[in-house]
Amino acid sequence: MTTQEARNTRPAPEPPVTLDRRDGPYGEVALRRRGDVHEIIANGCFLMDTSDGRSERLLVDAALAALPPGRERPSVLIGGLGVGFSLARAAAGPRWGRITVVEREPAVVDWHLTGPLGAVSAAAFADPRTEILLTDLVGHVRTGTAVYDALCLDIDNGPGWTVTEDNGGLYSPAGLAACRERLTPGGVLAVWSARPSEEFEEALRNAGFEGVRTEEITVARGVPDVVHLALRAA
Repeated sequence: MTTQEARNTRPAPEPPVTLDRRDGPYGEVALRRRGDVHEIIANGCFLMDTSDGRSERLLVDAALAALPPGRERPSVLIGGLGVGFSLARAAAGPRWGRITVVEREPAVVDWHLTGPLGAVSAAAFADPRTEILLTDLVGHVRTGTAVYDALCLDIDNGPGWTVTEDNGGLYSPAGLAACRERLTPGGVLAVWSARPSEEFEEALRNAGFEGVRTEEITVARGVPDVVHLALRAA
């Protein structure tokens, strides 16, 4: 059998199955299953799936590691919920104190509470440290009064690849200044992105953050996923 003949005998990739689709407050959101993997799609844009989760876990781990030594039971704001890897990672360890998750799509919360994404997050939802806020992250950061030791933000495919136009304000000078104000002195901002961005690193420095750096997670194809890290001055 030739190489081409072998390729032709391989089964075709399994098409995705839409499990739920809803018109939410910010457009259409859908939950799909592709084989054993679940995917979240927002306004036709792929957001994330359950195939890996390394970079979502890095988002939380890197933020915790970047905090000043000796900080006991630090609080963390996770935005948004997604498929639940970041929340599950935070709740799996004893070091975090208050764990607040901001998610603006009721459908996503439902998929965790009563749907298949509970396989990732059920234990975290039951953890008494966990609080779920059903609200828009951009508005919460700009108008809220609560402060946190860490902000772990994962609501877009990156600062330059937002799911909705309004999200772009989070990465603007005013949005980054608001993030800084939501942090305790020495607190850390961690932002997930599907690609590195020197421009965003510079924006963080211009917004008054210190210790700006980027950690990468190698992916099978294309540029690495990254977590941008920055500290509020102590």
